[in-house]
Amino acid sequence: MDFQYKELGNDVFAYEYTQDGEKLGEITWTLLGDIMVMDHTYVSDKLRGQGIAKKLLDAAASYARQNNLKMEAVCSYVVAVFNKSDEYNDVKA
Repeated sequence: MDFQYKELGNDVFAYEYTQDGEKLGEITWTLLGDIMVMDHTYVSDKLRGQGIAKKLLDAAASYARQNNLKMEAVCSYVVAVFNKSDEYNDVKA
């Protein structure tokens, strides 16, 4: 499964998963200095329960690590994952 990195403008970025022109998953953030403010995660009903949101978060976390950025959880999904797992402690703001 390939996620596409997108620059949406106004310091807003995303990883998206599309299939046949339909957006089936996305995680978005606003970049404030060196902080990725994680504000939205979406997974289509067609893909729910397959771990897609986690894969999107993993892609964003990899981006943060590669670019020496930190992540601030605002989106309820990211907040929940950050609270449950130590996996992302190195990128938490």
